[in-house]
Amino acid sequence: MSEIRAYRETDQQQVIELWQACGLLRPWNNPTLDILRKQSVGADLFLVATKQQPEKQQITAAVMGGYDGHRGWMNYLAVSPEQRGTGLGRRIVLALESRLLQLGCPKLNLQVRSDNESVIGFYGSLGYIQDDVVSFGKRLIADDPPDSDK
Repeated sequence: MSEIRAYRETDQQQVIELWQACGLLRPWNNPTLDILRKQSVGADLFLVATKQQPEKQQITAAVMGGYDGHRGWMNYLAVSPEQRGTGLGRRIVLALESRLLQLGCPKLNLQVRSDNESVIGFYGSLGYIQDDVVSFGKRLIADDPPDSDK
């Protein structure tokens, strides 16, 4: 069974590779910068699941959580394609929910792309419901793409 623990700096490359394998990366979000930013705010809510391999621990799932004192947020939930359907996604979400509850967080929010039906079904199975809201965003800092020479 996988161990769920807080992210460590040595996990960075494996987490980025996991996000890539799960199709979570977008050109406008530099994953290295996203991880560095997360490490400076609420780092204990960035969780990974690991599975022991003969030569090292393999990261099989990851999730970034946040809490601002009013609402919690869940971002970058990823479960390796080989581990989907095993309950690992449910376990790492429940681990994040537990940590947020310990902080007194009354509600956890997340965003899902509207065409990602399988993930919408997954969150529904965990008791999440669609809020009647419109999501807005405004980029305050433009990230260079991860493969940029800048």
